[in-house]
Amino acid sequence: MSGGSLVQWWVDTPTSELVWIGVGLFAQTMFSMRFLLQWIATERARASIVPETFWYFSFAGGLLLLSYAIYRMDPVFILGQATGLVIYSRNIYFIWLGKRVLGPPEVA
Repeated sequence: MSGGSLVQWWVDTPTSELVWIGVGLFAQTMFSMRFLLQWIATERARASIVPETFWYFSFAGGLLLLSYAIYRMDPVFILGQATGLVIYSRNIYFIWLGKRVLGPPEVA
């Protein structure tokens, strides 16, 4: 694609379509942050770990990507993201449950 055709594409593309492309790119960035976060945490610990925030980025990015997939009406993308959201929600639930069962740390 030459520079002229990119400019023409930008001019010809409706604003709503550009907004949805922006949402999709933002969602993909959020979803990808979980891997960066996990990599940094693993490097610091020198062991494979999954920090709690990994699941929050997974859920938020997955929810946004599901919205984008629904807008695109892509059944494969929708099914994949919906399944992921169930898994991420389950992990977040167990994190919260673990915090409730353990309770706050006691002050000595």
